[in-house]
Amino acid sequence: MALGGNDFNAIRISLATPEQIKIWSYGEVTKPETINYRTLRPEKDGLFCERIFGPTKDWECYCGKYKKIRYKGVICDRCGVEVARAKVRRERMGHIALAAPVAHIWFSKGTPSRLGLLLDLSPRNLDRVLYFAQYLVTSVDDEFRTARIDQLQEELDQTLEKIG
Repeated sequence: MALGGNDFNAIRISLATPEQIKIWSYGEVTKPETINYRTLRPEKDGLFCERIFGPTKDWECYCGKYKKIRYKGVICDRCGVEVARAKVRRERMGHIALAAPVAHIWFSKGTPSRLGLLLDLSPRNLDRVLYFAQYLVTSVDDEFRTARIDQLQEELDQTLEKIG
């Protein structure tokens, strides 16, 4: 039996890696500003930036150097905006580079906590790890650990001899 356009047997959903997100991205959002209150136009490198997400007006760059459909696909040398339909803003994605990795609230909060189940942690301990109050040990060098324990035991014995 042949499958049509809307027929499917299975669907696979997975988390995107940081590398995949950067590939999908059209640019990095570096400023928290959205719209300039005087001009009512998107701020450069902000959350609504035309250079990243596309023009707000059909077939027109931000500065107005290129107008009309004849410049379709041209990237303005002044403002860096590609001349395209404003509809592309709905399809394009930008990214924000963070100083440290963070967990999305959908996975950390909620009942039951998906991250808590995966890591076998209570919600309270998971919050402590996420907010840097505690940490998780992911791997241990057994040789170094035993050598360090022996060294500490010797130091303890020497200290006890000095005291007693």
